[in-house]
Amino acid sequence: MISTARYWFFIALIVLVYIIGMFVTLFENDSAQFAVMAMRMVQENDFLSLFKGPEEYLDKPHMHYWLAALSYTIFGIHDWAYRIPGILATFLAAYSCYGLGKLLYNKDVGRLASLIFMTAQTIVLATIDIRTDAVLTGFTIFAIWQLATFIEKGTLQSIALGAFGAGMAFSTKGQIALVVIGISLLCHLAYTRKWARLLNWRLLVALLVFGLTISPMLYAYYHQFDLHPEKVIRGKDHRSGIFFIFWEQSFERMSGEGVGKNSSDFFFFFHTFLWVFLPWTVLALIGYWTQLKAFWQAKFAQRPQLEFLTVGGISILFFLISFAQFKLPHYINILIPLYAVMSAAFLFGLYQREKQKMAKVILGIQYFILGLVIVFALLVCFYVFRLEQWYGYLLLVAALVLAAYFILKKETVYAKIVTVAILSSVVLNGLMNAHFYPKLLEYQGGSTMAEKVRENNIPVDKIYKISERYSWSLDFYNKKPVQITSLSEIADKKDIWVYATDEELEQLRKNGFQWEEQITVDQFRITRLQAKFLNPNTREGKLNHMHLVHLD
Repeated sequence: MISTARYWFFIALIVLVYIIGMFVTLFENDSAQFAVMAMRMVQENDFLSLFKGPEEYLDKPHMHYWLAALSYTIFGIHDWAYRIPGILATFLAAYSCYGLGKLLYNKDVGRLASLIFMTAQTIVLATIDIRTDAVLTGFTIFAIWQLATFIEKGTLQSIALGAFGAGMAFSTKGQIALVVIGISLLCHLAYTRKWARLLNWRLLVALLVFGLTISPMLYAYYHQFDLHPEKVIRGKDHRSGIFFIFWEQSFERMSGEGVGKNSSDFFFFFHTFLWVFLPWTVLALIGYWTQLKAFWQAKFAQRPQLEFLTVGGISILFFLISFAQFKLPHYINILIPLYAVMSAAFLFGLYQREKQKMAKVILGIQYFILGLVIVFALLVCFYVFRLEQWYGYLLLVAALVLAAYFILKKETVYAKIVTVAILSSVVLNGLMNAHFYPKLLEYQGGSTMAEKVRENNIPVDKIYKISERYSWSLDFYNKKPVQITSLSEIADKKDIWVYATDEELEQLRKNGFQWEEQITVDQFRITRLQAKFLNPNTREGKLNHMHLVHLD
């Protein structure tokens, strides 16, 4: 469908977009929070305990933080160092999509699957706003690929690698990894009727490898929680970390107990999928429906051109996660590799069967998406956050010329579908990573204040706050968590700086504190964008402020 040269050209463009995003300021809350949690491991030389500010952290296992801490140890404590493990895990996921697509179909489907995965909007976003899901997704699809290879070929290497991947995924976010891996593979076993693989002695090797892989995480949980039944976590004592990760975690997520409820909308992930899989959403939806129709017509009998691992896995897992009472858009990331393989297979099927009419409809939709991307890019560059440097305009023109070249180039409709979709992703996310996010993050009070702290040579060990309100980005870029104090304790401290909101600043005034030095920066919750904030004419009205005042 596309040449090898173009395939690697697209890979290079996508990697360039990822690299640009590596050096962007960390987002609050999760990215900066997780970066601080890993930073504390290194600074305190305690790799067995997890803390979220002053609170002990039970919610997620340790692997993501260990990998970030390892990166800090090698490269130093930097935002780009924090992102390295997540980006490498994304590359592992892309390669695993290639491997799984090749295993279930052919090499061309594998190539398409890797491109679709790497350019899906939620995956590109996950390489800049790094959370646990990047590592989780990488090792989950790696495990599915290797264990599916074992089902097909029966090799010891594949089942051992699959068990290692499953162990790493489980050590990153818990039971959800095993649920996704298990259901996907059960769908494959049910369709291929290869149940005899479950009686193979190599499964004992897999259990051993899995057990060894998760043992460091289990020991860390045991050390922090099981050995200390007196600790009160979320209002309960006698919390077993091992029991939590094997049993309680997913039930808490499904019920909302402990973590709280944020959405009882069963269709949350349905409408979320419409944007997280852009620019491939329509291709995935048509492909999914076509595959289901094919299985129904075949009465689920085995057919050489069909596989049930992706379609079955997506159907069951999507249904299950929709019952969860606590939902966030990135929770769907773990399913994106399955969507990528399924979508690639559908597109390649159109190419093989020369379904020109449907392909032209899909191409028309891709042109429409690219058109929206270009309009958005122009709005951002000339209205929302105006370009200020000449090279910004040069890069924008270069991107538009590149898009125009591939649009005008004469080639098959199938190659154009892939090309236009990838251009949409590259242009959009290249702009976001290089221009939009850096300008947006100027309104993130914590990281902006950290710059002021450096410029004014303020000792970070003399900065306090009078509440337990999180200050993740300031903590990270100061390389020291802001110390917590109270209004009564401040009176006994000399020569300190207090980091405060507008309301907290007023509390200081009412309690008789005075200061001569004050640094004020804009503050906006950047992960919750609003139209009035994006409009330069109304932006000021949506801003809050953060202050740093010097108390003698």
